[in-house]
Amino acid sequence: MSEATTALGVIDIQKIMASIPHRYPFLLVDRVVEINGDDYGVGIKNVTVNEPQFTGHFPERPVFPGVLMIEAMAQTAGVLVVNARGADEAKVETVLFTTIDKAKFRKPVIPGDTLRFHMTKVARKRNIWFYRGEARVEGTLVAEAEISAMVI
Repeated sequence: MSEATTALGVIDIQKIMASIPHRYPFLLVDRVVEINGDDYGVGIKNVTVNEPQFTGHFPERPVFPGVLMIEAMAQTAGVLVVNARGADEAKVETVLFTTIDKAKFRKPVIPGDTLRFHMTKVARKRNIWFYRGEARVEGTLVAEAEISAMVI
C-alpha cells in the first residue's frame, strides 16, 4: 500500500485544487473529511445563497440543482482517485466523468445546508473507476447515483 493511500485523512481546498482542474464557480467540493485511499471518502459542500446558480434556480425559492450534486460526487471521486495514486503510477493529467446511472433526487437542498458526498468504490477496470455515491444533509439521503470516471 502506498504512503498516499494510508497517510491522508483530510484534504483541504488547496489540495483539492491541486488534484482536479475545476475552479469557481464550478469547483463544488470544499473539503474531503474522510478518506480511505480510493475505496471510500466523504466530500463536503457548504451551500450558500450567494452562489450563481441561485439567481435562476429559483430566485423565489432557491434549490441546489441535482445535476450539481452529481457533479460534486464526481469531483469527490476524482479527488480520491488522484490522491490515492502511488509514486509508481503515472502522473494523472485529468479525470473525466464517463457515466452516470441510477440517479435519484429525494429531497431539495437549500442555502444553509451542508452536503456530504459519501463515495464508495465499486470497481476499477484499468484506468476507469466506478463509484456509488450518496449525498446527505444532516444524515438524510437527498440524492444518489452510480458514476464512473476515467483517468488520463
